[in-house]
This record gives sequence, structure tokens and C-alpha cells, in this order.
Amino acid sequence: MNFEHLIQINDPHNPLVASLTREQLWEGLVLRAEQPQLFVLGLDSCAILSRDGDVMERELHYGQAVVRDRVTLFPNDSVRYDILPTAEHVGGSLTMAIEQPDALQLFLRFTYRTTLPENDNATQDERQTHEIVKSAYRESDIDTVRLIRQYAHGRTGESPLH
Repeated sequence: MNFEHLIQINDPHNPLVASLTREQLWEGLVLRAEQPQLFVLGLDSCAILSRDGDVMERELHYGQAVVRDRVTLFPNDSVRYDILPTAEHVGGSLTMAIEQPDALQLFLRFTYRTTLPENDNATQDERQTHEIVKSAYRESDIDTVRLIRQYAHGRTGESPLH
């Protein structure tokens, strides 16, 4: 299953939404990669197994379940997460890419590629499962942006962003 959506970060027409700089957004994406337990519900711990330049190998612990992934940082542009499929977990990738069409607007594009099958002959149950997964991705991504805003503006009691 492939899925992508866009979240507007800065809206020059809505003064009630605190703006972020591209640098603040990037720092938030790096924080999510390095300390995902701050962002991912149900994640007990994350161990960075290796780091070579802008590539990290991680091990994520969700209770008894362990997921290994590779995170690639493309500085000030995007972060790509690659999860290898196992018997217990669907594999795939997630890319979070910063888009800035002009000086005032800032967006974050989330692109998911999973091993979930997607075809035109899907049953009603399969289509419903896809919609549930997409909705969960969307909600998680909205929460990621909310947390980046909080860390950037120091509203969490601790501010890991500079």
C-alpha cells in the first residue's frame, strides 16, 4: 500500500498558528529520529545500534516486539525510515520531506510505502483495513507536527530543540 499526505506547517493567513522556521522543523525531524520514544505511542525504547554519517541503524522495542530499521537523514530536506519486513511486522518505508514553496509557507510531506497488498479487486474488509491504516498514519503525523511545535516553542517543560 502506498499513501502520502501533506501537513501545512506555516499558514501566513492564520496568525493563530505559531510559525516554525525550516531549521526548527528540521531539528524536530532529527529529534524524532534520534529519540522516537518522545513521539511514538507504545514505543518503550530505542537503541541506536550504529551511526555512519547521516545513516542510523536502530532497534525499537514495543513490549516484547522488536523492530529494526534504518534511518537516513538528508540534511534540511528529508528523513527516510526503512523497516525490513519480518514474520511479525509489515515492512516498508516512510519519508518525511520538507517543502517550502515560498518564504512564508512551509509543509511536511509524509510518504508511506508498505508491503500491504493493494489492488483493484480488494474486498470490503481489505479496503476498510487500508483506510484504518491510513487514518492511523495521518493521526500519528499530525501528532508528530504538534510535538515538534511544542518542543520548538518550549511548551513541554523541557525543550530538546535549540
